Amino acid sequence: MKAAVDFFDRQFRDQIRAGDFALNPFEREVAAHARGRVLDYGCGLGNLALHCARAGHPVTAVDASPAAIAHLQTIAAQERLALDAIAAEATTVELDGPFDTVASIGLLMFFDRTTAEALLERTKSLVAPTGICAVNVLVTGTTFEAVFGGGDRWLFDPDELRAAFDGWRILVDRREDVDAPGGTRKAFSTLIAERG
Repeated sequence: MKAAVDFFDRQFRDQIRAGDFALNPFEREVAAHARGRVLDYGCGLGNLALHCARAGHPVTAVDASPAAIAHLQTIAAQERLALDAIAAEATTVELDGPFDTVASIGLLMFFDRTTAEALLERTKSLVAPTGICAVNVLVTGTTFEAVFGGGDRWLFDPDELRAAFDGWRILVDRREDVDAPGGTRKAFSTLIAERG
C-alpha cells in the first residue's frame, strides 16, 4: 500500500502545481447522486469532496496522501467549507457514521482480497438508511500494473460488486475498458446503489 500512496502523492503534487482540479467521469457521476452528509473514502486529491462541500453538503474526506489532505485542509479553511479532511489509512481511520452518501472511488483495489472485502463491507455499513453508496474500482481484465507499484492488489470480478449490493436498489452498474500506457488496459466497474 505504501508504494501506491507514494505514487498518488507524487501525482497529486503534480496536479496541484498544474491546477488540475476537474472532476473525473466517476466523480461527476457520484456528484449527480450525492445528498446529505457525505463521506469521500479514499478521496485522493479531493475534487469530489470539494464539489460536494461547495454544494452545501457537510463532507468528511479521508486519504492516506499527505499532499492531498494538506491541499483539502487549506481550501476548506480558505473557503470556510464544512469539510473535515483526515489523513489516515482506510483500514484504521475512526469514522462517525452513518453518512447519506458514501463514495469509494479507486480505493478497494489496493488491498489484498480479505482486506478489500472487509473494507467494502465497512463502506456499506457507513451508509444511512435510504443512503447512497458509490464504489468504483479496477476489476479483472485490467493489465495496467504501474499504479500498484508491486504492492498488494485485489481485482474484483465486475459481478462481485453487484452481488455485494444484493437487496439494495441499483442506480448505476457499469463496466468500461480504457486504453492505458504501454498497450495495457484499465477495466473499471462503477456501482451506485441506494440502501433499501
